[in-house]
Order: sequence, then structure tokens, then C-alpha cells
Amino acid sequence: MAAFLVSLVVVIIVATLGGIASAGAAGEYGNLAQPGWAPPSYLFGPVWSALYLLMAVAAWLVWRVNPRWRNPAIIAYGVQLVLNLLWSPLFFGLGWRGLALIDIVLLDVAVAVTITLFWKIRRPAAVMLLPYFAWILFATALNYSVWALNS
Repeated sequence: MAAFLVSLVVVIIVATLGGIASAGAAGEYGNLAQPGWAPPSYLFGPVWSALYLLMAVAAWLVWRVNPRWRNPAIIAYGVQLVLNLLWSPLFFGLGWRGLALIDIVLLDVAVAVTITLFWKIRRPAAVMLLPYFAWILFATALNYSVWALNS
């Protein structure tokens, strides 16, 4: 149970820091030129909340099988969390949408690696990350489009 709480607290910290970095972003996001397929800003909070919960459960399932910090799957998970955390300050806080695009492409790769490693340890954990992977691939396309339209 303690491991689950740690996993949950870690994603809450990442989500909170990302939220702080993107405070006021709804207005800024709305003022940017966007592709016609861009979702409304009010969808991001509920989607990310569900994804972060799935991420926490997935990491916990893997940790229960192999509770080592040197576990490559946990290391990959940590790397993708850091890349996830960096995106909001890059995109919203600093307005560096090109650098945010590089970050999110690296995040795509890190999540793919994490899913692959989770699959080898606990398949349901890997499956739980698939909605997250789909969302960040969509977010990558959106990041590129917003960057291209506003450059």
C-alpha cells in the first residue's frame, strides 16, 4: 500500500508542478492560432487526471513485481515523468514551443520504451499506459501544429 501511495504522490507532484507552470494557460492557449482539430482547453484537466491515475497504478504494478530503483522499467518511467514535467514550462511558461516540441518527441520515445519494459514485467501495466501514449502522440501533433501556425 505504501508503494501505491508513493506512486500516486509522485504523479500528483508532476501534475501539480505542470499545472503551476501552465497557470493561466487556458487564455494563452485560446489566443494562439490552432488547427481546427484542437480540443477545447477545458478537456485537458479531466483527461490528464485520468491519465495520471493510470500512470500511477501502472508504475505501482511494475514496482510490486520488481521493487528496485535500478529496475530499467522504473528508470524509463522516471525519465518520461521528467520529460512530461518539463513540457508545460517550456510550452506555456517560457513560450518555447519549438523546444517543447523536441521535449514531447523525446517523451513519445520514452513512453514507448516504458511501455515495452512494463510489458516484459506486467502486461496490464503496459496496457494502462496506452491511453497516455495515444494522448501524447496527439499532443505532439498539436504541439507541432501550434508551433508551425504561430512561428
